[in-house]
Order: sequence, then structure tokens, then C-alpha cells
Amino acid sequence: MEAVFENKPLRNKINPQKFALIVGCASITMMFAAFSSAYMVRQAAGNWLEFALPTMFYWSAGIIVLSSITLQFSYSAFKSGNKQFYRSLLVFSLFLGTVFIVFQYLGWQEMVNDGIPLTTNPSGDFIYAISGVHAAHVLGGIAALIVAIIHAFGLPFKFTPKRKLRFELTLIYWHFIGFLWIYLLTFFLLQR
Repeated sequence: MEAVFENKPLRNKINPQKFALIVGCASITMMFAAFSSAYMVRQAAGNWLEFALPTMFYWSAGIIVLSSITLQFSYSAFKSGNKQFYRSLLVFSLFLGTVFIVFQYLGWQEMVNDGIPLTTNPSGDFIYAISGVHAAHVLGGIAALIVAIIHAFGLPFKFTPKRKLRFELTLIYWHFIGFLWIYLLTFFLLQR
């Protein structure tokens, strides 16, 4: 008995934009894995100054986790049609993302005040470089949140597949950069 197959086109399981974002996140992950590897190799080479991480880095970890939570709730409110909650949490997520950047800057200032300015020792330089590159990616996420806020307040509230996808892309990226900071902070702590 032969099986009969219909000639239907295969349907993609994942949206191409989501796939592109996931590939981009994978590339960023590889870059930070390379940074982590370089950090460990350079640390083993000697001339490495041990110092405590800035307390602001710990606070910024809490801020980025909280911002992921508020953005997730904003997305849920968007899907359920709660316009006010959706908008409020979206703005609050942007505020928290901005606070994260401010705390990163304060962390760098804390390092300078502790006698670890940029270009003094490779250990400090790695912290500045890695956290700085991460902060640049957070700024990209902040730009995406600003666009989401412009849509939230500038367009009539309507749940459409296109707007849902746009929000999901922002949400995926924001969760990714939050997870990335938690990884980096944990990595720095484990290397002490």
C-alpha cells in the first residue's frame, strides 16, 4: 500500500523576522563567549589586578530583570486588550532600561573612584569593554522600546498580527539582553 502525499507547500514554523533576530542574538552570544574566553586567557597570563565589582552592577542586574518582567506584563496587557496597563508598563520598562544605563555609568565611575580607571590594568579594561559593549546593546533595546512607545501612543489601539510580531521581537531582544547581563555578572563573579 503506497502512501499518498499532497503537494502542499511546506509552511515555515518560524517567522523570518523572528528567525533573523534569533540568528542575531546567537551572533551576539558568540561575541560575548569570545570576550569571556579572552578574559580567562588574559587572566591566566598574569599581571591581573583583583578587585570587587562595582555595587552598581548588582543593582543594574535587578533593574534589568525587573524591566524584563514589566515588559512581559505589558505584552500580556497588549494581548488582553488592556490599553492603559500596556502603555504604562511599556513606558515603565523604558524608564528601567534608562536607569540600567545610568547604573552602568555609575558602576564605571565607582571603578574610577576605587583606583581602577580605564587602561590601568587588563582586568579593569576587560570589565569596561565587556560591560560597555553590553550597554551599547541595551541602547539598541531602548531604541526598540521608544519605537514601541511611539506605536502605542501614536497608533489607534488595535491588536493586529503585525503589531503583535513587532512587540514580540522587542520582547525577545529585551529578555535576551537581560539574560546576557545576568550571565556576564555571574561570569565576572566566578572568575574572582
